[in-house]
Amino acid sequence: MTKQRKTVGLIALLGALGTMGCGSNADSQEEMVASAMQKSLQGRLTTLWTAAQTLQAAAPAPTGRGWDKTMDAQALTDMKTAWMQARDAYEHVEGATAPVYPDLDVSMDERYDGFLGSLTQGDADLFDDQGVTGMHAIERILYADVTPPAVVTFEMPLPGYVAAAWPATAAQATEFKTKLCARLVTDAKSLLDGWTPAKIDVSSAFQGLIGLVNEQQEKVNKASTNEEESRYSQRTMADLRANLDGTTAIYELFSAWLETKPSMGTTPSGADVDASINAGLAGLKTLYDGVTGDAIPSPPVTWSAEAPSAADLQTPFGMLYSRIHAAVNPQPSTSPETALRHLFMRFTPF
Repeated sequence: MTKQRKTVGLIALLGALGTMGCGSNADSQEEMVASAMQKSLQGRLTTLWTAAQTLQAAAPAPTGRGWDKTMDAQALTDMKTAWMQARDAYEHVEGATAPVYPDLDVSMDERYDGFLGSLTQGDADLFDDQGVTGMHAIERILYADVTPPAVVTFEMPLPGYVAAAWPATAAQATEFKTKLCARLVTDAKSLLDGWTPAKIDVSSAFQGLIGLVNEQQEKVNKASTNEEESRYSQRTMADLRANLDGTTAIYELFSAWLETKPSMGTTPSGADVDASINAGLAGLKTLYDGVTGDAIPSPPVTWSAEAPSAADLQTPFGMLYSRIHAAVNPQPSTSPETALRHLFMRFTPF
């Protein structure tokens, strides 16, 4: 499946927007939010770029050999630390940046199976800067020695599949360092340089919040079939936490404006919508904080996403799965996703 944000019903919602946000006042509001958003995310984007540079610098390129677990032990540790820093930074900002820069989102954050689905000839060279690229391409190589067998089993039938492995030759190690890692550095710098108030589409960035809330559900769905994002390093729970923190921080830029909007007839006031959104996000945070470690709990071997059994729903994974679905499901009026949709229909900022 290619990387796409699950912005349920957004086209219909955008068509239903009223005119209360139009005019010079709305333009001024948009400029202020764009400026605040640029400043809010600048630090994370800088961290992303810096971490990508650190990762590239740490990548070993020895003469006459590929990577070695003993001789390159410190380099491997340093690369993993930098990769985790880059991953955390991107997961905090992607809700706002991905809708504005979708091509960079793909090149930096697409899954291996997503790339193969769009590459007619596959990608035989794991180490260059073409085809399969980005954080997960690097992760897939860097964590090749500890990738769970179930992940390998999932990927093997993919058309164009090439088994992940560390660089086996000096040429491959050099290519990993100067091409694949360098591509991430270049993309991260492009995103950092492009994130200016003049280029920020605030409405698109706000739409990303709805997509990112929905992505909480998508991540746990994919974890049940070993299709999750950070599946090689087993850090998808950390991704969920960072996604949620980023969504909450970006939403706060709109919160004060929303609180000023009165109720109209039977529709809720801006303050009520704001309270609903904040309660939903806080509930997800409490849920995530209750899970130990950076990995999503392993699904039971009998798990069925279509019809999970009562017993499976009582496992750590099953409880996480059901509670995320309950929180994100667009039907309950208290869900953050529904509250954000109410905001778009009634109180669209711009």
